[in-house]
Amino acid sequence: KMYSVKEVYYTIQGEGYHTGRPAIFLRFTGCNLWSGLEKDRPTAICDFCDTDFVGTDGPGGGKFNSSIKLANHALSFWPADSKLKPFLVCTGGEPLLQIDSNFINSFHDLDFEIAVETNGTIIPPDGLDWICVSPKVGSNLILKTGDELKFVYPQKGKNPKEFEDLSFNYFSLQPMDNANKDENTKKTIEFCHNNPRWSMSLQTHKFLGIP
Repeated sequence: KMYSVKEVYYTIQGEGYHTGRPAIFLRFTGCNLWSGLEKDRPTAICDFCDTDFVGTDGPGGGKFNSSIKLANHALSFWPADSKLKPFLVCTGGEPLLQIDSNFINSFHDLDFEIAVETNGTIIPPDGLDWICVSPKVGSNLILKTGDELKFVYPQKGKNPKEFEDLSFNYFSLQPMDNANKDENTKKTIEFCHNNPRWSMSLQTHKFLGIP
């Protein structure tokens, strides 16, 4: 199997439950809710994506014809003198279009802890260590269990409380980063204040200036 990867880099997780945690980000090419091309954004199911996941030309990106090669490539970004398990965040695009059992086994063989950030439209293979689902209004949410549900807010009148009966340990609400970001942030603060089941997730990497 060929894995198409936009970029691989070492950074600090900027959002969600693991905010502040050093991590290797592995961004897969491709998504099932948007082509990634600006000309298609107006008709995309998810029209607010802020990520470039087209091609394999990003830092550390490329095509890898085995999961073992990709795992070793990713490991090269982790500090060599660290005694901690390397923490991998698989994102995209939509990472579950490409992640399979061979991928999971190869990374576990190198002692990785594997986290995935997914839109919840694909059932993952067994073995992932952390599943964060970020539902997109207009898509078919079929992955209704995991570790964290992180909802970008607001989305087309969807009330996040509709997700509260799903089987997740943590619920995060993240202000949508668009022209109305300040207003979205106020709405997110208000919602979390009135609904303490939800924690507020900020995209700290954006205002800290880290990748």
